[in-house]
Amino acid sequence: MTVDPVVLNPVPSSLHKVATGIVGFDDITLGGLPAGRPSLICGAAGCGKTLFGVTFLVRGAVDHDEPGVFMSFEERPRDLVDNVASLGYDLQGLIDQKKIAIDHVHIDRSEIEETGEYDLEGLFVRLGYAIDTIGAKRVVLDTIEALFASFTDTAVLRAELRRLFYWLKERGVTAVITGERGNGQLTRYGIEEYVSDCVILLDNRVAEQITTRRLRVIKYRGSSHGTNEYPFFIDEYGITVLPVTAAGLNHSASVQIVPSGIEGLDRMLGRGGFYRGSSVLVSGLAGTGKTTFGASFVDACCKREERCLLFSFEESQSQLVRNLESVGLNLKPYIDSGLLRVESARPSLYGLEVHLARMYREILEFKPHAVVIDPISAFRGPESEVHATLLRLVDLLKEHNITAIFTSLSEAKARAQGLDREVSSLMDVWLSLGMVEADGEHNRLLYVLKARGMGHSNQVREYHIDSNGITLVRPYIGPHGVLTGSARLNQEAREHREADVRKQLVEQRRREKEKNRTQLERKIAEMREALEAEELEENLLLDDESRQLITDDDVRQRLVLARGAAE
Repeated sequence: MTVDPVVLNPVPSSLHKVATGIVGFDDITLGGLPAGRPSLICGAAGCGKTLFGVTFLVRGAVDHDEPGVFMSFEERPRDLVDNVASLGYDLQGLIDQKKIAIDHVHIDRSEIEETGEYDLEGLFVRLGYAIDTIGAKRVVLDTIEALFASFTDTAVLRAELRRLFYWLKERGVTAVITGERGNGQLTRYGIEEYVSDCVILLDNRVAEQITTRRLRVIKYRGSSHGTNEYPFFIDEYGITVLPVTAAGLNHSASVQIVPSGIEGLDRMLGRGGFYRGSSVLVSGLAGTGKTTFGASFVDACCKREERCLLFSFEESQSQLVRNLESVGLNLKPYIDSGLLRVESARPSLYGLEVHLARMYREILEFKPHAVVIDPISAFRGPESEVHATLLRLVDLLKEHNITAIFTSLSEAKARAQGLDREVSSLMDVWLSLGMVEADGEHNRLLYVLKARGMGHSNQVREYHIDSNGITLVRPYIGPHGVLTGSARLNQEAREHREADVRKQLVEQRRREKEKNRTQLERKIAEMREALEAEELEENLLLDDESRQLITDDDVRQRLVLARGAAE
């Protein structure tokens, strides 16, 4: 599927256009159908031609106050009213308000007798009266083949077809003419597509038991338009067309950070979460908690009063809500308040592009701040188609600045192959979840493979999922690498025991040292006491000797004095 440059860079057209009100179609045609000109809607039975015409009239009457005429050559008015009521169209109410007129022209070959040259004067009179009665601005003729089915003169039929288209132009009404697909040409007679100013081809294909409707603008005089095939589907909301092949790379980049809802993961990402408008891929094996990671992000967004849209392709809404309650995530109040919408469907229910078109419509209608798709690996089909579908979805989300989480069932070791390799380049953040077996148990591991625009941790982190949600465990590096679970606990216990032994040895050495110090200090004290005793004894001896010397001197002095007196 190629990128349509016209859709990526639309150029305003000078041709006046009329909006059809069909979601997505007016984007493809850059405004709708050409005003005051006939447009041909052709296709096989069951592709939605009649519904296209009815939607064109109803939306014109309701949204633009433009009355319309529906001229049917097959369905009766009562049948038509009942058929579109399931889509929420109150056709009878619009008829009563004279905003829409339905005219059924019954044509039966057995009741027709050719008496002269065939022409459409009677139809012009009847259609002109209906237009004038309600002041119609829009006209639908369904289907053109029924008008000419009973006649065989091809030259006359082609001439009258031209005259019909020119007559509609002269009346200035915007007309939609439906036609059956022909053999080897767009229509049965091969002239309608040449005289129409706009030709839309509707297709209804079945591949591998899955039906996909597609739309293509064959031509559009006086205006540029999307030229690719675009998927569309019909459900209780009417017709929805996926209008773009890819939104391109002209979206703005936000600098606002939105938390992931998991505290430890926010710290690993460096900035405290994801950039708003980022696309996040969470890949891993079954049981690693991919859905829980997405639901944690939804819970955090809803707590901030932000709307979230969750597409579940494996679990119903009630099952999803029940299972998430076991990990402490109660999403039911958010669903009841309208903050969260859960859309559940099997991937095999529609083709890839119909799923994309449904998601596109839900996103435009609900206008969420965040979207979770769980999982993208559930889609089956050629890798190129799956990749193209996801590319368009990622671009659509970025264009609306919606933060999105895509979960994928895959093995981190095999990330070089398969869908993850195709999708990873589209993602701004890639979280890989894995399991490691040790000591007879499985333990969960998380690491951030990429995170554009922010520095992130390169560590492998163990995480636990319990009644409190997801909790990241601090990294633990053992002698032979990262340890988890029981191995981690055993290693921690072993190291605690070794630490206790080392502590006891240190304490024992401290006590021995203290004992030695005490003994040494006691010896020093005894030696000091002995030294002091010796010093004291020596001092006493010195004092005695000093006193004896003084006494001897005194005696000598007395003797000297005594001798002198005798003489």
